[in-house]
Amino acid sequence: MKSFLSSLEKRRLRCRHGMPHLRWQSCLFVTVNAVILSLLLFDGPVGGDHVPPTIRRVGLMLTDFGKSDWIIIVSAFLLFQGWASSRTASSVRHRLQALRVSWIGCYLLTSIALSGLVANLLKRLIGRARPEHFQDYGIFSFSSFSGHSFESFPSGHATTIGAFFAAFALLFPRYRIAFVACALWFGMTRVMVSAHYPSDVIAGLALGGWFSLMMAIVYARHNLLFRPGVGGWPQPKRLFPAIENPAPLERRAWSVFSGKINPLRGYRGFWFPAGKSGRSQA
Repeated sequence: MKSFLSSLEKRRLRCRHGMPHLRWQSCLFVTVNAVILSLLLFDGPVGGDHVPPTIRRVGLMLTDFGKSDWIIIVSAFLLFQGWASSRTASSVRHRLQALRVSWIGCYLLTSIALSGLVANLLKRLIGRARPEHFQDYGIFSFSSFSGHSFESFPSGHATTIGAFFAAFALLFPRYRIAFVACALWFGMTRVMVSAHYPSDVIAGLALGGWFSLMMAIVYARHNLLFRPGVGGWPQPKRLFPAIENPAPLERRAWSVFSGKINPLRGYRGFWFPAGKSGRSQA
């Protein structure tokens, strides 16, 4: 452990980039105003009206995705399985690949677990009543450390979802718009099942997203998974740089996965050379 911590310290000292200019004051201002507007405009109607059964069924099917248990278990599995595989790898290429998988698991685990701990502490401290008590207490009822019924703000599920999809948006920035859309949809399932108000979800998504960004900056400053980019912002490394000249089918799949080719354009079947776009080469 001592040697591991020493190696991390050496990595951090080699970083010549300063902290990125996050403009956190502006982001905090926007988030607070979004929460307040949602509290004033949407929380009351959502708490007062019953959610239609069809929408509730959709929410019930999707809302358990935000449970942190399975994500933490999978992340821990990737962490330890990757580390164990790196110890028994037969080649440098396989060892590098296993280490990358291990660090992906570590990044997801730290981002989601730490953001979840903060969210659980805040929701118990703030003690906002859940929508099930809207008729009795309204939307402005707060009672610290009063049990599950008074743990509405911020949403723990939304925090997990925000951290999860923000982490993937940082690892795969090409698809960040899709990840943001998924975060909004899965987060709002907590409103569909009447477990949280919209303002709870907005606060949770923002909290989780910021935690993943902060952890990405820490990893970038240690040159792990990310590297400091322009202005010190974390830029994802190539996840598996050691892959060279794989088999044709594997190369075709990797090219699609990494975004080097469009799988729906220029494809003429398995006989077509991998990595080509269908246009004649000059």
